[in-house]
Amino acid sequence: MKCKVCKKDAVVSLRSHNTAFCEECFLAFFSRQVSRGIEHEHLLTKDDKLLVALSGGKDSLALMLELFLQGYDVTGLYVDLGIGTSSEKARKVVEDFCRERGMSLLVKSLEEEGLPIPLVKERLRRPICSACGSIKRYFFNKTAMDFGFSVLATGHNLDDEVARLFSNTLRWDTAYLSTQGPCLEARDGFVRKIKPLWRLTEFETANYAFLKGIQNHYAPCPYSAGASFSSLKVLLNDLERRMPGRKMDFYQGFLKRGKPAFFEEGQGEERNSLQQCSQCGYPTSANGLCSVCRIREIVRE
Repeated sequence: MKCKVCKKDAVVSLRSHNTAFCEECFLAFFSRQVSRGIEHEHLLTKDDKLLVALSGGKDSLALMLELFLQGYDVTGLYVDLGIGTSSEKARKVVEDFCRERGMSLLVKSLEEEGLPIPLVKERLRRPICSACGSIKRYFFNKTAMDFGFSVLATGHNLDDEVARLFSNTLRWDTAYLSTQGPCLEARDGFVRKIKPLWRLTEFETANYAFLKGIQNHYAPCPYSAGASFSSLKVLLNDLERRMPGRKMDFYQGFLKRGKPAFFEEGQGEERNSLQQCSQCGYPTSANGLCSVCRIREIVRE
């Protein structure tokens, strides 16, 4: 198979785009998709101070590298969950990645915060994935605010976004459907959050990471077995194999026609009545303590 651009031997075939690329042309394609995603949704500018949430996986590391190469002011953030050797290996991967490329990195340890995920799982009577997500989002945003970053970026790709959109649609969760998209604007103590990889699939980011020589941490979380999100991805990947390009059509169609239809209904009183947590000052829709401070109380008890 030949590259559709330069006619050299292709190394990556993309059925959704009905094309194939050699290494050089694929990397150029990937860079263009990130740039187009940023420009189309007005995600950020070169004047922004950008914090990139790093997990050690291929997507977040690929995002960090590409934004760095495009000249953005980027700093990485790794939240160490304290999950034994899994977190230790992921942390080393992130630290080595940033050190080798001369990139800035911040590390937040949940052990030091008294919230290591194994202890939270032991004490909390709710699904650990939900609690872990709340804790990570809390420290992503808090770190960005504390250090004066104007934007927080995550490595969510098109597959992630379509699975989340499908899940929210199955539940007709209008609150989430009204705000889902590549950009969530800053408001009431929350920094602007963006997803620059929204035009790229997991397969495409995996190829970028491989061609760029990115060493990533790929072991699954030991607590993620049976997560419904993975099942939705399998279902949507089967649809994509049968109908190439359907994921992008679904997501772009939602951004253009679906999201505006849900916007007004989703802006309910709960989202407009944020107040400060009585303990940490973090924005919350609950009375008294925010969700993370409530988890702290349970762990302490």
